[in-house]
Amino acid sequence: KDKVENVLHTDFSSFCYEKMLPCEVISDVGMQEQVLFEKVIKWQPDIFIVVGWYHMIPSKWRAICPSYGLHASLLPDYSGGAPLVWAIINGEKKTGITLFQMDDAVDAGPVIGQAEENIYPEDTIASLYSRIEDHGVELLRANIPKLSSGEHTELVQDEKKRRIFPQRSPQDGLINFQNSCQQIFDFIRAQTKPYPGAFLKTKDETETITVWECSFVKLEHESDIGSITNIGDELGIFCSDGVLIPLHISYQGKDCLFNAEISELL
Repeated sequence: KDKVENVLHTDFSSFCYEKMLPCEVISDVGMQEQVLFEKVIKWQPDIFIVVGWYHMIPSKWRAICPSYGLHASLLPDYSGGAPLVWAIINGEKKTGITLFQMDDAVDAGPVIGQAEENIYPEDTIASLYSRIEDHGVELLRANIPKLSSGEHTELVQDEKKRRIFPQRSPQDGLINFQNSCQQIFDFIRAQTKPYPGAFLKTKDETETITVWECSFVKLEHESDIGSITNIGDELGIFCSDGVLIPLHISYQGKDCLFNAEISELL
């Protein structure tokens, strides 16, 4: 399996050092590491708050104290991996974030609180993620005191509404020009910076061209899908129902324009 890389990680070790807080960095063994487990037990934690974590919390950890997680969707829908990326790719108009108590299943414990957020046509993963983060902080501020006092409410999730999505890796960003202009546009904005980006493969399939931003023109055509055309002063690529115009790309690690020289690589 490909290793999932957290591209939005925060350096907690430096923060904890500055604040004189105990901190342990997890090893490649993960949460099965017995030494780490024993150290955490000695801390005598009252609660676990899990945010941006790619692994299931083992039951022996959840037995230490109640464990709550923030998941960037309106659970039970979009359970699993990369919920915001999937929501944009799928053309959703609304998403959100959920605070829930963890159990043995994927994102399936009782809901403590939720916040909704619109997905706007101009959103990228970065702009949407920023607003979702703010909602997450608000959920914690509002609900941690209630969890402490026992005054919180718990809503059982409706399993009939659950959809579980897989994690994504950089290799999943290959653009398919058989799709519509809107689908490709959403695919690109869902994976733009700070994520690895959607990409094209060169004709010899030895290199990739990353597309960070695009526009499109819808039109009927009989041209070959994936072929290059001129749209005014710009170059575009035919897709199923129009022409996609790459606006911001990278090739060989450098930002550049989608010009004739680059288009000849496709």
